[in-house]
Amino acid sequence: MAGVVTRAVAAAVLVVVVVVAAAELVAAEPPPSERSALLAFLAATPHERRLGWNSSTSACGWVGVTCDAGNATVVQVRLPGVGLIGAIPPGTLGRLTNLQVLSLRSNRILGGIPDDVLQLPQLRLLFLQNNLLSGAIPPAVSKLAALERLVLSSNNLSGPIPFTLNNLTSLRALRLDGNKLSGNIPSISIQSLVVFNVSDNNLNGSIPASLARFPAEDFAGNLQLCGSPLPPCKSFFPSPSPSPGVSPADVPGAASSSKKRRLSGAAIAGIVVGAVVLALLLLVAAVLCAVSKRRRGAAAGAGAAAARGVPPPGSGEGTGMTSSSKEDMGGASGSAAAAVAAVAAEPSRLVFVGKGAGYSFDLEDLLRASAEVLGKGSVGTSYKAVLEEGTTVVVKRLKDVAVARREFDAHMDALGKVEHRNVLPVRAYYFSKDEKLLVFDYLPNGSLSAMLHGSRGSGKTPLDWDARMRSALSAARGLAHLHTVHSLVHGNVKSSNVLLRPDADAAALSDFCLHPIFAPSSARPGAGGYRAPEVVDTRRPTYKADVYSLGVLLLELLTGKSPTHASLEGDGTLDLPRWVQSVVREEWTAEVFDVELVRLGASAEEEMVALLQVAMACVATVPDARPDAPDVVRMIEEIGGGHGRTTTEESEEGVRGTSEEERSRGTPPAAPTP
Repeated sequence: MAGVVTRAVAAAVLVVVVVVAAAELVAAEPPPSERSALLAFLAATPHERRLGWNSSTSACGWVGVTCDAGNATVVQVRLPGVGLIGAIPPGTLGRLTNLQVLSLRSNRILGGIPDDVLQLPQLRLLFLQNNLLSGAIPPAVSKLAALERLVLSSNNLSGPIPFTLNNLTSLRALRLDGNKLSGNIPSISIQSLVVFNVSDNNLNGSIPASLARFPAEDFAGNLQLCGSPLPPCKSFFPSPSPSPGVSPADVPGAASSSKKRRLSGAAIAGIVVGAVVLALLLLVAAVLCAVSKRRRGAAAGAGAAAARGVPPPGSGEGTGMTSSSKEDMGGASGSAAAAVAAVAAEPSRLVFVGKGAGYSFDLEDLLRASAEVLGKGSVGTSYKAVLEEGTTVVVKRLKDVAVARREFDAHMDALGKVEHRNVLPVRAYYFSKDEKLLVFDYLPNGSLSAMLHGSRGSGKTPLDWDARMRSALSAARGLAHLHTVHSLVHGNVKSSNVLLRPDADAAALSDFCLHPIFAPSSARPGAGGYRAPEVVDTRRPTYKADVYSLGVLLLELLTGKSPTHASLEGDGTLDLPRWVQSVVREEWTAEVFDVELVRLGASAEEEMVALLQVAMACVATVPDARPDAPDVVRMIEEIGGGHGRTTTEESEEGVRGTSEEERSRGTPPAAPTP
């Protein structure tokens, strides 16, 4: 009997264990609502890589999805760099109510952050950097009460930084750098905040005292920010130097202050000495005046003698030196002395070069002009200046200039002589100890970079294939002209330095050959994505390095990716050329091309593939394997016969001025040593 009871008890225990295990298995799967939310997100978001999410398997085992210890709910979604394209669909990720970590960085996500995502009560980490997010930072982000890290770097976000971020009392890291944010920085007084970065935006005003503890580099790239840890704000343009004739008595308050203190003995002696010097100067002036009159009389006598056919006395005949040659020498030396005196007496003058002489304004007019910040580049800051007379120009305020006045003058004069429809030359410049300015023509259509990347997610029509081909050909023609006609290396080819005109074939390269006037540097901000791998010193770029940068520009037009967005921050991801190479190597060539071209219904797949081959040749690792700029022009012209002028007119203009030997070799002349 006892044995029967024991077996019954054992059977009952076994049944209980089986029931408990079955219950645990049922509980080990996230609720169906979370599974369906994830599948809906993936179905509504185009992506370049297959993630293998299968409804027949547990969501906890899907790529990028992490569940809690009991596999009862989804707590993390990490999908960095998987090629997500488009906006985050609402009603998907916002249904993961227990989500703690969301990382969608380094994709091509457009638009803004859905409201339901901003209401996740347990979200601690939100990583959306290196995407194409646009619009303002939504104030509703303050509802993420548990948020500890918010990273929105390298997007196209605009508008002000919301003051409601102060509600995120647990926030430890806030990164908003590399956007287009504007306005003042709000006073953020979160005690737990240890990482803060708003660099490379359009912010202005003073830095709040609560944020002064962060280093200056966290605020760099905002031209109108001031206060600790940055220096005080400065005006856009330099103040004109005082006229040489201005005396202390002309300065307000100088007379009243002089009356309040008696003259010292040294001051009296100085006045006496000054009076003596002035008297001597007047005497010298009188003597020079008398000599001048005598010389004019002698010249008149010489003219009369010449009319009679008789050489005047003292004409120097038979000595190889005529009176006229003596006067020429005296006039030349006098002109040089006058020029030096003019430069010394007028150090703040605006110097026009090339066709800039057609402008009719001076430095005073420029100082009175209304100024608007256009952007910050690697060599300085650009302003749109509207003069009182209605003329509009671009003024670039240079930074870190490291050459003397004479070398600067000579270099600007050379750049002013460059004239080509696909190049934007310098029209005028200003040089003083504290300020160096360049003046250019104003092109209202903006840059290729703004047109290519700024229209994404904003409702504007993106660049179609025809416009991209025309821009590529214009940039190549401008570069070929610089290389072959003027023996100049551009040194800073990038999409923000390709300025557009109403004529699609007349896009112009700007900021060319400015590298010789700057101090040597191993890296210049903003140029890294375009810089050839062999360039170590930015003062010494080469023709082949220019071609590499042009190749990156072509890849940018094809992929729609900015070279800075293509590289992931801190995790060693490949740059744009290597990313394209890796995709092409895996035979995914179609996935390289910009999704916007597909949406516009681009039907030029063969041309796109052909231009991709040209771009890949330009970004070859070995410099000698890259084509020359005129060859790139020829190859692009052969690809698209309907894109702009493809006759030999432009090609011949690009190589005009080179020797027969250089043309036969297909190589430009040697680059000048900066």
